[in-house]
Amino acid sequence: MKILFAAAEAAPIAKVGGMADVVGALPAVLRKMGHDVRIIMPYYGTLPDKLPEKPEWVWKGYAMFQTFDVYQTVLPGTDVPLYLVGHNSFLPSRIYYGEDEDWRFTLFGNACAEFCWNYWKPNLIHCHDWHTGMIPVWMHQTSDIGTVFTIHNLAYQGPWRWRLEQMTWVPWYFQGNTTMAAAVQFADRVNTVSPTYAKQICTPAYGEGLEGILSYIAPSGILNGIDIDAVNPSTDKYLAKNFDIDTLDKRIANKAALQEEIGLQVNKSAFLVGMVTRLVEQKGLDLLIQVLDRFLSYTNAQFVILGTGDRYYETQMWQIASRFPGRMSAQILYNAALSQRIYAGTDAFLMPSRFEPCGISQMIALRYGSVPIVRRTGGLVDTVQHHVPSLHQGNGYCFDRYEPLDLYTCMIRAWEGFSYKEPWQDLQKRGMAGDFSWDTSAKQYVELYRSIPGMELA
Repeated sequence: MKILFAAAEAAPIAKVGGMADVVGALPAVLRKMGHDVRIIMPYYGTLPDKLPEKPEWVWKGYAMFQTFDVYQTVLPGTDVPLYLVGHNSFLPSRIYYGEDEDWRFTLFGNACAEFCWNYWKPNLIHCHDWHTGMIPVWMHQTSDIGTVFTIHNLAYQGPWRWRLEQMTWVPWYFQGNTTMAAAVQFADRVNTVSPTYAKQICTPAYGEGLEGILSYIAPSGILNGIDIDAVNPSTDKYLAKNFDIDTLDKRIANKAALQEEIGLQVNKSAFLVGMVTRLVEQKGLDLLIQVLDRFLSYTNAQFVILGTGDRYYETQMWQIASRFPGRMSAQILYNAALSQRIYAGTDAFLMPSRFEPCGISQMIALRYGSVPIVRRTGGLVDTVQHHVPSLHQGNGYCFDRYEPLDLYTCMIRAWEGFSYKEPWQDLQKRGMAGDFSWDTSAKQYVELYRSIPGMELA
Protein backbone atom coordinates (compact mmCIF):
# COMPACT_ATOMS: atom_id res chain seq x y z
CA MET A 1 0.00 0.00 0.00
CA LYS A 2 1.27 3.48 -0.90
CA ILE A 3 0.57 5.87 1.98
CA LEU A 4 1.39 9.56 2.33
CA PHE A 5 1.43 11.08 5.83
CA ALA A 6 0.56 14.79 5.66
CA ALA A 7 1.28 16.76 8.84
CA ALA A 8 2.53 20.07 10.20
CA GLU A 9 5.28 18.48 12.30
CA ALA A 10 7.39 15.34 12.52
CA ALA A 11 9.96 14.34 15.12
CA PRO A 12 12.87 14.74 15.38
CA ILE A 13 13.16 17.73 13.03
CA ALA A 14 10.00 19.71 13.92
CA LYS A 15 8.26 19.00 17.20
CA VAL A 16 5.77 20.95 19.31
CA GLY A 17 3.32 18.31 20.50
CA GLY A 18 2.53 14.61 20.42
CA MET A 19 1.55 14.68 16.74
CA ALA A 20 5.24 15.00 15.84
CA ASP A 21 6.02 11.77 17.70
CA VAL A 22 3.29 9.91 15.82
CA VAL A 23 4.32 11.18 12.39
CA GLY A 24 8.00 10.61 13.19
CA ALA A 25 7.58 7.01 14.39
CA LEU A 26 4.55 5.30 12.83
CA PRO A 27 5.66 5.53 9.15
CA ALA A 28 8.92 3.72 9.92
CA VAL A 29 7.02 0.86 11.58
CA LEU A 30 4.58 0.63 8.66
CA ARG A 31 7.49 0.50 6.20
CA LYS A 32 8.92 -2.48 8.09
CA MET A 33 5.54 -4.15 7.54
CA GLY A 34 6.05 -3.79 3.79
CA HIS A 35 4.13 -0.60 2.96
CA ASP A 36 5.50 2.30 0.91
CA VAL A 37 4.99 5.10 3.44
CA ARG A 38 6.21 8.66 2.91
CA ILE A 39 5.80 11.97 4.75
CA ILE A 40 5.05 15.46 3.48
CA MET A 41 5.37 18.57 5.67
CA PRO A 42 6.28 22.27 5.37
CA TYR A 43 9.92 23.20 4.77
CA TYR A 44 10.40 25.38 7.86
CA GLY A 45 13.35 27.75 8.06
CA THR A 46 14.83 25.77 10.97
CA LEU A 47 15.00 22.46 9.10
CA PRO A 48 18.27 22.89 7.15
CA ASP A 49 20.23 22.78 10.41
CA LYS A 50 18.49 19.55 11.45
CA LEU A 51 18.90 17.60 8.23
CA PRO A 52 22.16 15.71 7.61
CA GLU A 53 22.01 16.36 3.85
CA LYS A 54 20.59 19.12 1.70
CA PRO A 55 17.17 18.08 0.32
CA GLU A 56 16.91 17.55 -3.43
CA TRP A 57 14.45 19.64 -5.44
CA VAL A 58 11.93 17.36 -7.21
CA TRP A 59 8.86 19.36 -8.28
CA LYS A 60 7.31 22.82 -8.65
CA GLY A 61 3.59 23.33 -8.09
CA TYR A 62 0.99 26.08 -8.14
CA ALA A 63 -1.82 26.69 -5.64
CA MET A 64 -3.72 29.67 -4.20
CA PHE A 65 -2.04 31.96 -6.79
CA GLN A 66 1.34 30.93 -5.40
CA THR A 67 4.18 28.80 -6.71
CA PHE A 68 5.80 26.35 -4.32
CA ASP A 69 8.65 23.88 -4.53
CA VAL A 70 8.83 20.34 -3.21
CA TYR A 71 12.11 18.89 -2.01
CA GLN A 72 12.92 15.30 -1.12
CA THR A 73 15.13 13.85 1.60
CA VAL A 74 14.90 11.15 4.29
CA LEU A 75 13.57 11.56 7.82
CA PRO A 76 16.70 11.42 10.02
CA GLY A 77 17.24 8.08 11.72
CA THR A 78 14.84 6.25 9.38
CA ASP A 79 14.46 5.11 5.78
CA VAL A 80 11.20 7.07 5.36
CA PRO A 81 11.16 9.40 2.31
CA LEU A 82 10.38 12.96 3.39
CA TYR A 83 8.89 15.61 1.08
CA LEU A 84 9.20 19.26 2.11
CA VAL A 85 6.90 21.97 0.75
CA GLY A 86 8.96 25.10 0.25
CA HIS A 87 7.39 28.58 0.30
CA ASN A 88 8.38 31.93 1.82
CA SER A 89 5.60 31.69 4.41
CA PHE A 90 7.38 28.74 6.04
CA LEU A 91 10.76 30.45 6.35
CA PRO A 92 10.23 31.88 9.87
CA SER A 93 11.53 29.69 12.69
CA ARG A 94 8.08 29.23 14.24
CA ILE A 95 5.86 26.27 13.41
CA TYR A 96 2.54 27.57 14.73
CA TYR A 97 0.98 30.92 15.57
CA GLY A 98 1.34 34.19 13.70
CA GLU A 99 -1.30 36.19 11.85
CA ASP A 100 -0.82 34.08 8.71
CA GLU A 101 -1.26 30.66 10.38
CA ASP A 102 -4.59 29.95 8.69
CA TRP A 103 -3.27 30.97 5.29
CA ARG A 104 0.06 29.13 5.39
CA PHE A 105 -1.42 25.79 6.48
CA THR A 106 -4.28 26.07 4.00
CA LEU A 107 -1.60 26.58 1.35
CA PHE A 108 0.23 23.52 2.69
CA GLY A 109 -2.91 21.38 2.41
CA ASN A 110 -3.53 22.65 -1.11
CA ALA A 111 0.07 21.89 -2.03
CA CYS A 112 -0.31 18.33 -0.71
CA ALA A 113 -3.38 17.78 -2.88
CA GLU A 114 -1.63 19.12 -6.01
CA PHE A 115 1.40 16.96 -5.21
CA CYS A 116 -0.74 13.81 -5.06
CA TRP A 117 -2.66 14.65 -8.20
CA ASN A 118 0.38 15.54 -10.28
CA TYR A 119 3.60 14.01 -8.91
CA TRP A 120 3.36 11.02 -6.51
CA LYS A 121 -0.03 9.33 -6.34
CA PRO A 122 -0.62 7.33 -3.15
CA ASN A 123 -3.40 4.86 -2.47
CA LEU A 124 -4.17 6.74 0.72
CA ILE A 125 -3.39 10.06 2.40
CA HIS A 126 -3.20 9.97 6.19
CA CYS A 127 -4.06 13.51 7.33
CA HIS A 128 -3.27 14.87 10.79
CA ASP A 129 -5.30 17.61 12.51
CA TRP A 130 -6.86 20.72 10.97
CA HIS A 131 -3.68 21.77 9.14
CA THR A 132 -4.47 19.06 6.57
CA GLY A 133 -8.24 19.14 7.04
CA MET A 134 -9.10 20.37 3.53
CA ILE A 135 -7.34 17.41 1.88
CA PRO A 136 -10.24 14.96 2.52
CA VAL A 137 -12.62 17.59 1.10
CA TRP A 138 -10.62 18.00 -2.10
CA MET A 139 -10.08 14.23 -2.43
CA HIS A 140 -13.78 13.51 -2.04
CA GLN A 141 -14.25 13.11 -5.79
CA THR A 142 -10.91 11.37 -6.39
CA SER A 143 -12.17 7.81 -6.04
CA ASP A 144 -8.79 6.08 -6.22
CA ILE A 145 -7.16 8.03 -3.34
CA GLY A 146 -8.54 7.27 0.11
CA THR A 147 -8.19 9.51 3.16
CA VAL A 148 -7.82 8.91 6.89
CA PHE A 149 -8.12 11.86 9.24
CA THR A 150 -6.57 11.61 12.70
CA ILE A 151 -7.74 14.00 15.43
CA HIS A 152 -4.88 14.79 17.78
CA ASN A 153 -6.57 17.75 19.48
CA LEU A 154 -10.16 18.70 18.74
CA ALA A 155 -9.80 22.07 20.48
CA TYR A 156 -7.96 23.52 17.46
CA GLN A 157 -10.33 23.45 14.47
CA GLY A 158 -8.72 25.73 11.92
CA PRO A 159 -10.23 28.58 9.88
CA TRP A 160 -13.95 29.07 9.47
CA ARG A 161 -15.68 28.59 6.13
CA TRP A 162 -15.88 32.29 5.33
CA ARG A 163 -12.11 32.54 5.80
CA LEU A 164 -11.48 29.48 3.63
CA GLU A 165 -13.57 31.01 0.86
CA GLN A 166 -11.33 34.09 0.98
CA MET A 167 -8.16 32.00 0.66
CA THR A 168 -8.75 28.95 -1.50
CA TRP A 169 -11.04 26.80 -3.62
CA VAL A 170 -14.01 25.62 -1.55
CA PRO A 171 -16.04 22.97 -3.45
CA TRP A 172 -19.78 23.37 -3.80
CA TYR A 173 -20.36 20.26 -1.69
CA PHE A 174 -18.35 21.60 1.28
CA GLN A 175 -20.16 21.19 4.62
CA GLY A 176 -19.23 22.37 8.10
CA ASN A 177 -18.33 25.65 9.76
CA THR A 178 -14.60 24.95 10.18
CA THR A 179 -11.80 23.02 8.52
CA MET A 180 -11.93 20.35 11.22
CA ALA A 181 -15.70 19.95 10.85
CA ALA A 182 -15.35 19.45 7.10
CA ALA A 183 -12.49 16.98 7.52
CA VAL A 184 -14.41 14.63 9.80
CA GLN A 185 -17.33 14.60 7.36
CA PHE A 186 -15.40 13.96 4.16
CA ALA A 187 -12.56 11.69 5.27
CA ASP A 188 -13.11 8.00 4.48
CA ARG A 189 -12.14 7.11 8.03
CA VAL A 190 -11.72 9.21 11.18
CA ASN A 191 -9.81 8.18 14.29
CA THR A 192 -8.40 9.66 17.47
CA VAL A 193 -5.22 8.76 19.33
CA SER A 194 -6.79 6.82 22.19
CA PRO A 195 -9.96 4.74 22.70
CA THR A 196 -11.16 6.81 25.65
CA TYR A 197 -10.75 10.14 23.81
CA ALA A 198 -12.71 8.67 20.87
CA LYS A 199 -15.66 8.18 23.21
CA GLN A 200 -15.23 11.47 25.08
CA ILE A 201 -15.37 13.69 22.00
CA CYS A 202 -18.83 12.33 21.25
CA THR A 203 -20.10 14.12 24.38
CA PRO A 204 -20.82 17.85 24.91
CA ALA A 205 -18.11 18.06 27.59
CA TYR A 206 -15.32 17.23 25.14
CA GLY A 207 -16.87 17.55 21.68
CA GLU A 208 -16.00 21.23 21.11
CA GLY A 209 -19.30 21.72 19.28
CA LEU A 210 -18.76 18.74 16.97
CA GLU A 211 -20.18 16.05 19.26
CA GLY A 212 -23.25 15.60 17.05
CA ILE A 213 -21.43 14.70 13.84
CA LEU A 214 -18.78 12.76 15.77
CA SER A 215 -21.45 10.66 17.48
CA TYR A 216 -22.84 9.85 14.05
CA ILE A 217 -19.43 9.00 12.58
CA ALA A 218 -18.26 7.11 15.72
CA PRO A 219 -14.49 7.58 15.21
CA SER A 220 -12.21 4.72 16.17
CA GLY A 221 -9.57 5.14 18.84
CA ILE A 222 -6.05 3.81 18.28
CA LEU A 223 -3.64 4.39 21.14
CA ASN A 224 -0.37 6.09 20.31
CA GLY A 225 2.89 4.30 20.94
CA ILE A 226 6.41 5.52 21.59
CA ASP A 227 9.67 4.85 19.81
CA ILE A 228 11.12 2.37 22.30
CA ASP A 229 14.54 2.56 20.64
CA ALA A 230 14.76 6.35 20.89
CA VAL A 231 13.44 6.51 24.47
CA ASN A 232 15.37 3.77 26.17
CA PRO A 233 16.95 4.36 29.62
CA SER A 234 19.52 1.63 29.01
CA THR A 235 21.00 3.44 25.99
CA ASP A 236 19.96 7.11 26.42
CA LYS A 237 23.10 9.19 25.83
CA TYR A 238 21.70 12.15 27.78
CA LEU A 239 21.61 10.36 31.13
CA ALA A 240 24.23 10.46 33.84
CA LYS A 241 23.79 6.71 34.37
CA ASN A 242 22.03 4.20 32.15
CA PHE A 243 19.76 1.63 33.74
CA ASP A 244 16.98 -0.84 33.03
CA ILE A 245 14.31 -2.74 34.93
CA ASP A 246 16.91 -5.16 36.32
CA THR A 247 19.35 -2.44 37.42
CA LEU A 248 16.91 0.05 38.91
CA ASP A 249 19.31 0.83 41.76
CA LYS A 250 21.52 2.68 39.25
CA ARG A 251 18.69 5.15 38.60
CA ILE A 252 19.40 7.15 41.77
CA ALA A 253 22.51 8.62 40.13
CA ASN A 254 20.28 10.40 37.61
CA LYS A 255 18.24 11.96 40.42
CA ALA A 256 21.30 13.45 42.09
CA ALA A 257 22.67 14.67 38.74
CA LEU A 258 19.34 16.30 37.85
CA GLN A 259 19.04 18.02 41.23
CA GLU A 260 22.52 19.49 40.82
CA GLU A 261 21.92 20.55 37.21
CA ILE A 262 18.70 22.49 37.87
CA GLY A 263 19.66 24.03 41.20
CA LEU A 264 17.76 21.83 43.64
CA GLN A 265 19.15 20.59 46.94
CA VAL A 266 20.94 17.30 46.29
CA ASN A 267 18.83 15.06 48.50
CA LYS A 268 18.19 11.50 47.35
CA SER A 269 15.45 10.98 49.96
CA ALA A 270 13.39 13.99 48.82
CA PHE A 271 10.31 13.18 46.72
CA LEU A 272 11.14 14.76 43.33
CA VAL A 273 8.16 15.43 41.04
CA GLY A 274 8.63 16.49 37.42
CA MET A 275 6.51 17.95 34.67
CA VAL A 276 7.42 18.39 30.98
CA THR A 277 4.61 20.17 29.17
CA ARG A 278 3.29 23.08 27.21
CA LEU A 279 2.25 25.73 29.73
CA VAL A 280 -1.39 26.02 28.69
CA GLU A 281 -4.71 25.55 30.49
CA GLN A 282 -5.33 22.16 28.85
CA LYS A 283 -2.44 20.68 30.82
CA GLY A 284 -3.97 21.46 34.22
CA LEU A 285 -1.75 24.43 35.10
CA ASP A 286 -4.71 26.28 36.62
CA LEU A 287 -5.12 23.41 39.12
CA LEU A 288 -1.41 23.18 39.82
CA ILE A 289 -0.90 26.82 40.79
CA GLN A 290 -3.67 26.45 43.39
CA VAL A 291 -2.02 23.54 45.21
CA LEU A 292 1.72 23.67 44.55
CA ASP A 293 2.54 26.18 47.32
CA ARG A 294 0.77 24.04 49.91
CA PHE A 295 2.28 20.81 48.61
CA LEU A 296 5.82 22.17 48.89
CA SER A 297 5.11 23.81 52.26
CA TYR A 298 3.81 20.71 54.02
CA THR A 299 6.09 18.04 52.52
CA ASN A 300 9.78 17.58 51.85
CA ALA A 301 9.04 17.28 48.13
CA GLN A 302 10.84 18.99 45.27
CA PHE A 303 9.36 20.04 41.94
CA VAL A 304 10.73 20.76 38.46
CA ILE A 305 8.77 21.98 35.45
CA LEU A 306 10.09 22.26 31.89
CA GLY A 307 8.26 23.96 29.04
CA THR A 308 6.98 27.16 27.50
CA GLY A 309 3.53 28.52 26.75
CA ASP A 310 1.17 31.17 28.04
CA ARG A 311 2.99 34.06 29.71
CA TYR A 312 0.61 33.93 32.69
CA TYR A 313 1.56 30.35 33.55
CA GLU A 314 5.24 30.98 32.90
CA THR A 315 5.14 33.89 35.37
CA GLN A 316 3.25 31.86 37.97
CA MET A 317 5.83 29.07 37.83
CA TRP A 318 8.69 31.57 38.18
CA GLN A 319 7.03 33.20 41.18
CA ILE A 320 6.40 29.91 43.00
CA ALA A 321 9.97 28.80 42.31
CA SER A 322 11.28 32.05 43.81
CA ARG A 323 9.42 31.25 47.05
CA PHE A 324 11.01 27.80 47.29
CA PRO A 325 14.69 28.13 46.36
CA GLY A 326 16.38 24.75 46.24
CA ARG A 327 12.99 23.04 46.29
CA MET A 328 11.49 24.06 42.95
CA SER A 329 13.01 24.76 39.55
CA ALA A 330 11.09 26.41 36.68
CA GLN A 331 12.87 25.73 33.38
CA ILE A 332 10.91 27.96 30.99
CA LEU A 333 12.46 26.72 27.77
CA TYR A 334 12.51 23.86 25.29
CA ASN A 335 15.31 21.37 25.91
CA ALA A 336 14.87 17.81 24.64
CA ALA A 337 17.97 16.51 26.42
CA LEU A 338 16.84 17.95 29.76
CA SER A 339 13.41 16.41 29.32
CA GLN A 340 15.03 12.98 29.05
CA ARG A 341 16.95 13.62 32.26
CA ILE A 342 13.73 14.69 34.00
CA TYR A 343 12.06 11.44 33.02
CA ALA A 344 15.04 9.49 34.33
CA GLY A 345 15.73 11.52 37.48
CA THR A 346 12.30 12.27 38.97
CA ASP A 347 10.42 9.95 41.31
CA ALA A 348 7.02 10.92 39.92
CA PHE A 349 5.72 12.62 36.78
CA LEU A 350 2.72 14.95 36.93
CA MET A 351 -0.03 15.24 34.26
CA PRO A 352 -3.21 16.82 35.74
CA SER A 353 -4.71 17.49 32.30
CA ARG A 354 -8.12 19.00 31.73
CA PHE A 355 -8.26 16.80 28.62
CA GLU A 356 -5.60 14.65 26.99
CA PRO A 357 -6.26 13.04 23.57
CA CYS A 358 -3.51 10.50 24.23
CA GLY A 359 -0.40 11.81 25.90
CA ILE A 360 3.10 10.61 25.17
CA SER A 361 4.85 11.89 28.28
CA GLN A 362 3.22 9.45 30.70
CA MET A 363 4.37 6.50 28.57
CA ILE A 364 7.94 7.79 28.45
CA ALA A 365 7.83 8.41 32.21
CA LEU A 366 6.69 4.83 32.80
CA ARG A 367 9.49 3.50 30.62
CA TYR A 368 12.03 5.54 32.62
CA GLY A 369 10.69 4.51 36.04
CA SER A 370 9.04 7.82 36.94
CA VAL A 371 5.62 7.04 38.44
CA PRO A 372 2.80 9.03 36.74
CA ILE A 373 0.35 11.15 38.73
CA VAL A 374 -2.51 11.80 36.30
CA ARG A 375 -6.10 12.83 35.94
CA ARG A 376 -8.26 10.09 34.47
CA THR A 377 -9.09 11.55 31.07
CA GLY A 378 -8.44 10.58 27.44
CA GLY A 379 -5.37 8.48 26.79
CA LEU A 380 -4.31 8.75 30.42
CA VAL A 381 -7.17 6.36 31.26
CA ASP A 382 -5.86 3.87 28.70
CA THR A 383 -2.24 3.92 29.89
CA VAL A 384 -2.19 4.61 33.66
CA GLN A 385 -3.97 2.44 36.21
CA HIS A 386 -4.28 3.45 39.87
CA HIS A 387 -1.83 1.86 42.30
CA VAL A 388 -3.43 -0.64 44.72
CA PRO A 389 -0.61 -1.71 47.08
CA SER A 390 -2.53 -4.56 48.72
CA LEU A 391 -3.17 -6.21 45.35
CA HIS A 392 0.16 -5.27 43.72
CA GLN A 393 -1.76 -3.69 40.86
CA GLY A 394 -1.49 -0.43 38.93
CA ASN A 395 1.36 1.64 37.57
CA GLY A 396 0.57 5.16 38.82
CA TYR A 397 -1.68 7.46 40.85
CA CYS A 398 -4.96 8.75 39.42
CA PHE A 399 -7.72 11.21 40.30
CA ASP A 400 -11.04 11.85 38.57
CA ARG A 401 -12.61 15.25 39.25
CA TYR A 402 -10.95 18.34 37.81
CA GLU A 403 -10.69 19.98 41.23
CA PRO A 404 -7.67 21.36 43.18
CA LEU A 405 -8.46 19.23 46.23
CA ASP A 406 -8.49 16.03 44.19
CA LEU A 407 -5.12 16.86 42.63
CA TYR A 408 -3.63 17.77 46.00
CA THR A 409 -4.90 14.56 47.62
CA CYS A 410 -3.47 12.45 44.78
CA MET A 411 -0.07 14.14 45.07
CA ILE A 412 -0.03 13.57 48.84
CA ARG A 413 -0.87 9.89 48.36
CA ALA A 414 2.05 9.54 45.97
CA TRP A 415 4.36 11.37 48.40
CA GLU A 416 3.32 8.99 51.17
CA GLY A 417 3.74 5.97 48.91
CA PHE A 418 7.30 7.00 48.08
CA SER A 419 8.33 6.45 51.71
CA TYR A 420 7.67 2.69 51.36
CA LYS A 421 10.71 1.78 49.28
CA GLU A 422 10.00 -1.83 48.31
CA PRO A 423 6.38 -1.29 47.19
CA TRP A 424 7.50 1.86 45.36
CA GLN A 425 10.17 -0.06 43.47
CA ASP A 426 7.62 -2.73 42.56
CA LEU A 427 5.40 0.07 41.26
CA GLN A 428 8.25 1.41 39.14
CA LYS A 429 8.97 -2.03 37.70
CA ARG A 430 5.33 -2.61 36.75
CA GLY A 431 5.44 0.64 34.81
CA MET A 432 8.73 -0.17 33.11
CA ALA A 433 7.43 -3.61 32.08
CA GLY A 434 4.53 -2.13 30.10
CA ASP A 435 4.48 -2.47 26.30
CA PHE A 436 4.02 0.94 24.67
CA SER A 437 5.68 0.13 21.34
CA TRP A 438 4.08 1.03 18.02
CA ASP A 439 3.74 -2.62 16.88
CA THR A 440 0.16 -3.19 18.07
CA SER A 441 -1.02 0.27 17.03
CA ALA A 442 0.53 -0.08 13.56
CA LYS A 443 -1.45 -3.27 12.94
CA GLN A 444 -4.64 -1.47 13.98
CA TYR A 445 -3.89 1.35 11.53
CA VAL A 446 -3.40 -1.14 8.71
CA GLU A 447 -6.79 -2.66 9.56
CA LEU A 448 -8.29 0.84 9.49
CA TYR A 449 -6.71 1.56 6.09
CA ARG A 450 -7.94 -1.72 4.62
CA SER A 451 -11.49 -1.07 5.85
CA ILE A 452 -11.78 1.72 3.25
CA PRO A 453 -13.52 0.47 0.08
CA GLY A 454 -10.94 -0.10 -2.62
CA MET A 455 -8.02 -0.42 -0.20
CA GLU A 456 -8.48 -4.15 0.50
CA LEU A 457 -6.08 -5.27 -2.21
CA ALA A 458 -3.82 -2.21 -2.35
